[in-house]
Amino acid sequence: MSSTNAPVVTESSYLTLHYRLATADGKDIVTTFGSTPATLLLGQGQLAPFLEQRLLGLAEGTHTTFDLTAAEGFGERNPDLIQVVTKKTLDENSEPDADYQVGDLVDFRAPGGGRFAGVLREMRADDAVFDFNHPLAGQPLKFEVQLISVL
Repeated sequence: MSSTNAPVVTESSYLTLHYRLATADGKDIVTTFGSTPATLLLGQGQLAPFLEQRLLGLAEGTHTTFDLTAAEGFGERNPDLIQVVTKKTLDENSEPDADYQVGDLVDFRAPGGGRFAGVLREMRADDAVFDFNHPLAGQPLKFEVQLISVL
């Protein structure tokens, strides 16, 4: 099949692809290269929307890498998302009496039955400091993709 007749990715494409998300210096965050390719339907939340946008218009057989700024990826770090949480609130909304250590990703219950997570930055006598930014916020990224099949 010539590249001029190759199907291209649309907002509702069903794809088989290899992909790699890496830090700007090339350290893999997630990759399917070297293993089974991913199969997904765009627009269903299986891939982050900012990554899906990069795929639109690419032809089947394309193998390319995109450099993403922090803003294009998981956003810039937001200092307002560094919050002090009382030990009482921590116990009520996570695992009570857990022995959390600095650097732990702690899962919290949210109103309405949802969940969210924060990284413990500091544990103090009566409270703790959590960073609720996405762990990749503020970091430029590389997104490599090899489109095997586009339907």
